[in-house]
Amino acid sequence: MAVRHHLIRVGPGTVWDVLADGHRYAEWVVGTSESHPVRGQWPRTGAAIRYQVRLGPVRLDNETVVRSCEEGTRLELEAKAGALGTARIAIELRPWGEHSLVIVDEHPLRGAGGRLHNVGFEALIQLRHRTMLARLARLCEAEAGQPGGTGRALGQVTTGSKAGGAGHA
Repeated sequence: MAVRHHLIRVGPGTVWDVLADGHRYAEWVVGTSESHPVRGQWPRTGAAIRYQVRLGPVRLDNETVVRSCEEGTRLELEAKAGALGTARIAIELRPWGEHSLVIVDEHPLRGAGGRLHNVGFEALIQLRHRTMLARLARLCEAEAGQPGGTGRALGQVTTGSKAGGAGHA
């Protein structure tokens, strides 16, 4: 399971505002473009957004569905990537003083992604999460009017099944 956390230097409300805007998904999720809501009211349970993933000249239309939402604190998504399968992505926000600790936990559910999941695949997900959380931090800090964002990554790699378990700072 790929678990990563990152300190974002704004309050959880600002981070939630970005996560709760389905049109902005492609701004912070690595590999996606042109996101737009297609069902329901994002990020309510059952709502979905559609976006493209571009791999060179290939463009894949994918969809992400909200499986669970605790407004302001937790968002659980199922990303559907056609023949590649599906993945569960849980995003948790915790107040950390005046800032937000954002914890992302992702693992494959079905399809080729689940069958091919191994240590190498896990390392690629960790790299993707590092970039994704840095993008999210820049967006949120820009929303809050902080010039230039943090300029440094504060994320930490952790492994295991529980983001709140041993090994977390």
